[in-house]
Amino acid sequence: MRKLSCMIIEDEPIAADIVRSYIEQVTFLSLEAVYSNALSALEDMKERSVDVIFLDIHLPRLKGLDFLKSLAAPPKIIITSAYEQYALEGFELEITDYLLKPFSFPRFLKAVNRLNGSRDRRQELMAGEREHLFFNVNKKMVKVYLDEILYIESLKEYVKIHLREKYIVTKFQIGELEKLLDGASFIRVHRSFVVAKSKISSFSAHAVELGGKLIPIGRSFQDEVKQEINRR
Repeated sequence: MRKLSCMIIEDEPIAADIVRSYIEQVTFLSLEAVYSNALSALEDMKERSVDVIFLDIHLPRLKGLDFLKSLAAPPKIIITSAYEQYALEGFELEITDYLLKPFSFPRFLKAVNRLNGSRDRRQELMAGEREHLFFNVNKKMVKVYLDEILYIESLKEYVKIHLREKYIVTKFQIGELEKLLDGASFIRVHRSFVVAKSKISSFSAHAVELGGKLIPIGRSFQDEVKQEINRR
C-alpha cells in the first residue's frame, strides 16, 4: 500500500506532538511537514502536495476553515479542534473527520481508517475490495477483513480479535472497537464479547455458538440479542 503523505497545521506544540506521535504509529501514513500557522502551509503548498492535512481551527492570522475554503483542490482533511461548534461547517466542506481534543489514539485510528477507506473508494469497489480496518500489532499495522472476524474478546486494555484461522491482539477497549464496527454486522452479547451476526450457527438463552466456540450472553444483553437474532 502506498503511504499517504501528511501535513500538520497546529499552533499548539503539545497538540502537534500528539498528532505527530499518532501518525508515527500508523505505517500507511508519512509525515511530511508541520506548521504553526496556515499561511506558511499555504505558501509551501505551492511547491508541495500532500494527501492528508490534520488541521486545527483556531490558528493565528488565518483560521483553519478559512484556509480550507481558500484551497481550489483540497486534499483529505481531518480537523483537530477543541471546539465542537465548527463540526457542521467542517462536514459541509467535505472533511473526512472531526477530532475533538483531547482525542485518544483509537479515535485517531478510526479517523485514518475512514480516510484510508474513503480514498479511491470507487476504484476499490470496482476491484471488489472487501471492508477492512488496520490494527496496531507489535508496532506494525495489520489489515483485518471484517468478514473474517468471528468474535472479539476483551482483555481489559487489549482485545483479542478471533479470525477464521488465527487471532490478533491489539490495544483497544472493546467499547471503542464496537463503535468502529458496523452495527448491522456485529452485536455485543456480553461485556467481554462482540460477535459477528452472520457467523452465529446456533444459540440458546445463555450462549451463542460460532466457529465451534460457545460465547456467553450477558444477562443485561439477553433481550437485545434474542430480539436481534429472531429479527434476522
